[in-house]
Amino acid sequence: MTALRADGFPAAEVRARAREGAARLFPPAASYGHELFGDAPGRADAPDRADALDRTRLVPPAFMPRRLEKLIELAREPLHRDVDLTTVIGGFAATLPVYVSAFGSTEVASRDLGTAVGRQAAGLGIPMVVGENIGPVNGTGRLDERAGRTLLGRIAAYGEALTGDGGGVTVQQSTEDADAEMWNLVYSDVSARPLLESGRLAFELKVGQGAKPGLGGMTVVGEEAAHRLEEHYAVERILDEGSGLALRCGTPGTFTREILAHQVRLMRNNYPRAKVWVKLPPSRDVREAAATAWEAGAHAVTVDGAEGGSGWAPTAFLDSVGLPLAECLRRLAPRPGDCLLVSGRMWEGTRAAKALAAGAGAVGLGRAALLAVDEDGDAGLERLVGALALELRLLVSAMGKYRVGELGPEDLWDPAAPERWETAAERAPRALAEPRADGVTL
Repeated sequence: MTALRADGFPAAEVRARAREGAARLFPPAASYGHELFGDAPGRADAPDRADALDRTRLVPPAFMPRRLEKLIELAREPLHRDVDLTTVIGGFAATLPVYVSAFGSTEVASRDLGTAVGRQAAGLGIPMVVGENIGPVNGTGRLDERAGRTLLGRIAAYGEALTGDGGGVTVQQSTEDADAEMWNLVYSDVSARPLLESGRLAFELKVGQGAKPGLGGMTVVGEEAAHRLEEHYAVERILDEGSGLALRCGTPGTFTREILAHQVRLMRNNYPRAKVWVKLPPSRDVREAAATAWEAGAHAVTVDGAEGGSGWAPTAFLDSVGLPLAECLRRLAPRPGDCLLVSGRMWEGTRAAKALAAGAGAVGLGRAALLAVDEDGDAGLERLVGALALELRLLVSAMGKYRVGELGPEDLWDPAAPERWETAAERAPRALAEPRADGVTL
C-alpha cells in the first residue's frame, strides 16, 4: 500500500477497484452458490446516512417501452453491453459521461500523479481539467522543457497520450492566473496547438469550489517557495511553529451577475477557438449563477457539491460550509442543450447514475482519480473507470434505457420524499399556484 491518504473517503475500495477493475463489482466468485447476499444495516439507504444522494435509490419500472424499441432494432433481447455511454461534455466528445476534476498546484497532484492521471484520462477518451495556480506556482513550462509539474507539462502529457476522437483539456484560471495571463500563454503556445485545432481545448473561469466555497485556492509551501510566492499571493505563516511551512492563499475573485456574464462573453470573444466552462461553488444562488453562465454562452457549468474537492481547506469548511451535491442538483434547472457537470465523492457507477438521472450531463472524478493512479500509475485509473463504465451500463439497462443521457428523475426514489425525485424547476410552477401562509396566491 502506498502512502497517499484520503481520510473520510472510501480509499480502500477505490484502491481495490484500481487493482481489480470490473471484477470488484461482484462478490468473490468462490462464494457463488454458497452464500446469500443482500441489504445490511449501514447501506446507502439506511436512515442514518446524511448524504441525500446516497440515500436515494434507483428504481426500475416493470414496463419498458424503450427496451422493446431496442429489441426491435437489434432483432434480439438487448443486454447491458448494448447501452451507449458516449456523450458530449462541454463541447468535447467523450467515451462516457466522466471527466477528471481540476487538480491545481497542490503537492499531491504536482508530483507524478498529475501527469499519470492525464495520460490515462487521454487514453480513456475523457476530458481533464487542469486546475488553477499551476503556472504561477510550478512554472509555465515554456522555458524548462515542459516538466510534468508545470502548466504546459500537464497539458502536453495529456495531449501526447490522446489516440481517438474523445477527450479534451480544460484550463482553469484563478485571479492570480489572470494576472499572469495564463490563458493567453496556453492559447498561443505551440504545444497546445493540436488540442486547439482539433477543438479539444477549453478555458474554465473559476467562481468557486466545493471544498471551500467563498475562498480562493490554498496550499502548504516551504519557506523558500513562500518567499518566492509572496509577490503574487497572500502567505500566512500560521501552521505548526518551527515546521518551516506556510499557507499560500489565493484570492477568491469578486463576481456579480453582470461581472460573470461579461466575463463569459469576453472569453467567447477573446478565445473563439476554445470552449468556455464556468466552475461554481455549492452556493445558495447556484441556480441563478448557472443560468447566468449558460445564457452568456458557456459551453458547460461545473458545480462541486460540498463533498467535492481534493485540496487543502479549513476543516470548518469541509464540515459545515456549502450545499450538498444532492441539494445543488435539486436547485439547478438546466434546459435542453445546457451542459451541467458535477462532482463530489464520485468514484463508482451508482452515485454517478443518480447524479445523471437528477440532471447532470457528466460527473467528475477527483480524489478517486488520484487514489487510482497512486495504486497503479500505469493503469489504475483505466481500471477504475472501466469498473464504473460497466456498472453504469448495468444500471442504465436495468432502467430499460440504452443511452446514458436518457436517465431522468423518474428513475429516482428518495425515502424522504417518497412520491418521486422532484427538482426545483419542477416544483416552481406548483409553488407559484399554492397559497402562501398569509392567504395570498402568487
